[in-house]
Amino acid sequence: METPPCRTHFAVQHGTTRYTGTMETPKTYDIAVRATLNQYDKAARELAEHLGVPYLAPNASETPAATLLTIDEAGMALVSDGMTMRVDLSHLARRLHPSKVHCELLVRAAKLKGVTDPVALDATAGLGEDAMLLAAAGFTVYAYEANPIIAALLADTIARAAKDPACAQAAERMHVIEGDSIQALAEGRHAPDVVYLDPMFPERTKSAAVKKKFQLLHHLERPCENQDELLQAALASHPRKVVIKRPVKGPYLADRKPSYSLAGKAVRYDCIALPSVVAE
Repeated sequence: METPPCRTHFAVQHGTTRYTGTMETPKTYDIAVRATLNQYDKAARELAEHLGVPYLAPNASETPAATLLTIDEAGMALVSDGMTMRVDLSHLARRLHPSKVHCELLVRAAKLKGVTDPVALDATAGLGEDAMLLAAAGFTVYAYEANPIIAALLADTIARAAKDPACAQAAERMHVIEGDSIQALAEGRHAPDVVYLDPMFPERTKSAAVKKKFQLLHHLERPCENQDELLQAALASHPRKVVIKRPVKGPYLADRKPSYSLAGKAVRYDCIALPSVVAE
């Protein structure tokens, strides 16, 4: 089943992206939306209304929230405690080249035999890097993100990536959907060949500044707590394969032993191949 027509998108002046908003009841966030220039006023107002948070005009002198979601000529950014986090997928450009992307561990894990136009459902899209790798490898990717702020940031960066020749083809195959992936899987949307799960786990970084930037993200969304439900929903959607990202020495998700695993230095991909699929 195809995604319904997009109701909302906040990809400001950088092109368009398929971004479907499905949140019926806005959550409460200690955040406000600011337009840095008058030309972004309309988009900022719409986004603030969608999120149910305060809107700040470009000349506003007071900030009613600890965190700002800003819109400027470079796109959207999350600003807090003197730090700015702008989601940018252009750094993946070299990895997206056809000669390299099929060597990516994730792409190798998700690979299917005999499927010419594969569909992947990324149930935990986050900042979208893995979804873009899959899209560059030829998957049509439905990237689900339950947090509306992260979904807006992701939709914006994909729209900007569509303007970059190195990322444009992958961006064209990415569809950002703000909503509950467990519900989408239960309802049988998209008929995915692969369901990809990346429950958040603690980031290992050498830089304190990088850690603080990830704290901005974790402030909005915590690691997955309903692992059993997420995995069961993925399996019940009858994909050809479920691929799960884990720490290289971490436990299996929901204690489910995979059919096989592919491990790198820092992460491991556990692959559950359903009976009709031959593991490669």
